Amino acid sequence: MNRRAEDRADGELLRLQALAEQEREARRHAETLAESRLQDVYAKQQQIELLNTIASTANQSDSIAHVLRTALSAIGRFLDWPVGHAYLARHDAYSGTSELNPTGIWHLASAKPFTAFRESTEDRVFQVGEGLPGRVLANGEPAWIEDLNTDGNFPRSPQAAASDLCSGFAFPVMVGDEVACVLEFFATEHQPTDPDLLWLMWQIGVQLGRVIERNRHEERLLHNASHDQLTGLPNRRLFHDRLAHAIARATRESFNLFAVLFVDIDRFKTVNDSLGHPAGDELLVRVGQRLLSALRQNDTVSRPQGAAANRPDDTLARLGGDEFTILLEGLHEPVDALRVAERLQAVLHEPFSIAGQDVYVTVSIGIATRPYGQACPVQQEFSGHSPGQSESRATPDDLMREADMAMYRAKSLGKARCEFCDPGMQTRARLSLALETDLRQAVERGDFEVHFQPIMSLSDNCIAGFEGLVRWIRNGELVPPDDFIPIAEDTGQIHLIDMLVLYTACRQLVQWNTDYPDKPLTISTNLSARQLTRPDLVDEVQTILEGTGVPPAQVRLEITETATLGNLDELIETLQRLKGLGISLALDDFGTGYSSLSYLHRLPLDILKIDRSFVSGLDHDEYSQRLVQTVIHMAHNLGLEAVAEGVESNTHAATLRALGCTRAQGYHYSPPVDAARATALLANSFS
Repeated sequence: MNRRAEDRADGELLRLQALAEQEREARRHAETLAESRLQDVYAKQQQIELLNTIASTANQSDSIAHVLRTALSAIGRFLDWPVGHAYLARHDAYSGTSELNPTGIWHLASAKPFTAFRESTEDRVFQVGEGLPGRVLANGEPAWIEDLNTDGNFPRSPQAAASDLCSGFAFPVMVGDEVACVLEFFATEHQPTDPDLLWLMWQIGVQLGRVIERNRHEERLLHNASHDQLTGLPNRRLFHDRLAHAIARATRESFNLFAVLFVDIDRFKTVNDSLGHPAGDELLVRVGQRLLSALRQNDTVSRPQGAAANRPDDTLARLGGDEFTILLEGLHEPVDALRVAERLQAVLHEPFSIAGQDVYVTVSIGIATRPYGQACPVQQEFSGHSPGQSESRATPDDLMREADMAMYRAKSLGKARCEFCDPGMQTRARLSLALETDLRQAVERGDFEVHFQPIMSLSDNCIAGFEGLVRWIRNGELVPPDDFIPIAEDTGQIHLIDMLVLYTACRQLVQWNTDYPDKPLTISTNLSARQLTRPDLVDEVQTILEGTGVPPAQVRLEITETATLGNLDELIETLQRLKGLGISLALDDFGTGYSSLSYLHRLPLDILKIDRSFVSGLDHDEYSQRLVQTVIHMAHNLGLEAVAEGVESNTHAATLRALGCTRAQGYHYSPPVDAARATALLANSFS
């Protein structure tokens, strides 16, 4: 009994001991599992903190370099790996090749031990598939090297060994399907490939890719806001900004001479009209490229994105249309700007092949300089300050306005030339603007008078008719027609003025017809060349004839030779319709403009008016006599009446009479006078 009891007691003890051991094993397993799970949780927290750090920096920073530097440092600390470096990918769209360029952006736990490896990295550009970063560039996926010294595709292995680097990995930063950057890291101990770590790095690469994509988009927006979309050149906004900086530098440094060139393509509209706007756009792009190539090689131009530039001194910009501006800095004297302008014109001498056709281009260039060389002083006449003070107040708009005025002067002098802004240009421009404003108001109020110059019959020395001429009294003074007629033509006011003169002259002729019914006169008025393109012109003339009751056979409309520069067939049709009203047509100032016998016989004319410049030499110049005689004979042969202008003496009148001219007008008989005095001239002539 006792023995069996002892055996049972021993068995129970063993069972209890086994249970206790099982319990202890279960507790140890539970503790191990809990510790492992805590470690996993901690690791996950570390990963989340890493991702948050990079994401936070990415969202708050506008600099790609700053984001990459932060990412390298955060990943290096997370891994406890001492070396990290970033590459930027460069893709050539034309050749289709890609490469990785070192950035100088590093994570180094200690700089000194890794000097050889760092220098080797910064001296190397990696091609696709070359080395650790090249593998990532080739396939867009992370890559790991467990032993740098034994890997056959790691060109920096000697320098890595010298720096005690053993293992490394790299991962891409993707923008869409494109590798934008590659980040690489290295450890001083051998590290086995860790797929989970590479997956985490891939996630970081995606986050960084979004930052780069956003930055690129912002850069494009900034570039588009300051550059011309067609040519890629700086636009007006950027040019204005750089010109403001040049003015500020010149204010601080009196020796800093600079110039603004305003370049306009001559007859560019012809290209658009004949070859189409796409061809015109192509021409603008290629003209911009040639202008860039012609600027001084030791200077820099603000070039389209991606082109090389040395220093931001000279800027070529497109303002819009066919207008370019150039800012030249660092000049020695104003004539340097002229040399550059002449070189710009020379480089455009060779034709452009556009739409299968050779197109020749010339440009008109206006130049404004600072400090003053051959330039006009901005605001000097109006500010009351000395020249030095006036210069300091110059603004970008002042300089661009000066160069623009000089360019228009170059165009007015024949195009394809360069002109400096001279001291009187701005004064004339301001006076012209004031004159234009007053002219518009005068047209609205009808503040014009019609004066009449008699046209004499040379056979009996009696008045045969009058020419009605517009006169404008402004602020009590007579404004010369040559001062306001061109402005009226440019602003479209000439139509109203011409019709006012015709209406007034017709009404006056009706009155003279009543006073002198047996002495039928003619009345002549002028039609601007721009009038002849108006579709309503003939109807408006007919309305005036019918409204005044003037006999159409007594009305003569005079056109100048410039009217023949347009569509000749359209002009002939308009003139024939006018003649259909019963009026006569005269060609004014014959011989001074664009006369051509090839079209003269086609025009439905009745009168040829000999210009005063030919008549003035009749009393002393045999050549003038022969020339006038030739014109008179030609008029007679064409069935036209010849009328001479500018008769200043009895000798002129006698010579014209001897040469067969039938009518004449000029100051020898009378200057243009108002209606009352013209009526008095009539009374005296007919008495």
